[in-house]
Amino acid sequence: MNDLTNSVVSIALAIVGVAFLAVLVSKNANTSGVIKSAGSAFSGALAAAEAPVTGMGFGGNTQLGPGYYS
Repeated sequence: MNDLTNSVVSIALAIVGVAFLAVLVSKNANTSGVIKSAGSAFSGALAAAEAPVTGMGFGGNTQLGPGYYS
């Protein structure tokens, strides 16, 4: 039964991979927009994670320097 399961999963992953590739190379796909959006989301999450350490954003007092809060 394990061989059958592995075969089914392999076929399913191959179908998903082909569909993903087809969407990426399609003329109607907005691939660059999706990549830019993902990059912006990651950048925002990284900035939010660094804010308590750097003192930038979320109400930090940046006039006193990094890490100081009023």
